[in-house]
Amino acid sequence: MEVIKEFSEKAKKDFQLIELAKEKGDEKAYAELMQRYKKPVYHMILKMVRNVDDAEDLTIEAFAKAFRNLKKFNPEFTFSTWLFRIATNNCIDFIRKKKLDTFSINTSFKDDNGDSMDIDIKDFNLNPQEETIKSEKINIIQAIVTKLPPKYQVLVRLRYFQELSYEEIATEIDAPLGTVKAQLHRARELLYDLVKNRKDAI
Repeated sequence: MEVIKEFSEKAKKDFQLIELAKEKGDEKAYAELMQRYKKPVYHMILKMVRNVDDAEDLTIEAFAKAFRNLKKFNPEFTFSTWLFRIATNNCIDFIRKKKLDTFSINTSFKDDNGDSMDIDIKDFNLNPQEETIKSEKINIIQAIVTKLPPKYQVLVRLRYFQELSYEEIATEIDAPLGTVKAQLHRARELLYDLVKNRKDAI
């Protein structure tokens, strides 16, 4: 991979990590990429969906899709730009699907080259491409959830596949709401580990 000189040192390091991840399946490279961008991706998503639990869910999905499609990454752009685009698409899909009360979402971030990227959501109708993204996102989660311990599999399936609320899950499994939230939080942590440590899971 040829690294263009105009890119920042951080972006150049990303390119090196991507090469290690793509060509050698280097688990440490996956982990470092996630470590470098987990917080900024999460905070951008949180601004869009305004819900901590949903933001954590969408952050997992963004990294899962990025790692699964790493071979399609175009080095003409920075990894951060590409990753944030993926995260943004997931958020738009989520917001349109849930029809959240977002009359205006306008947020921005700067990539490694200092270029601003704006996000503005207006149309709430899914087009065919977005339907494909939605379907692919579900497939990714299905692939990695089977590697979770059984009790977490149940919770994740109720949350993501049956799309139950936390309150509905608590009723379904007859458990306190706090327990459901805590165990789903733990399940998300395990999903993070699977994404960054198990190449065959992505």
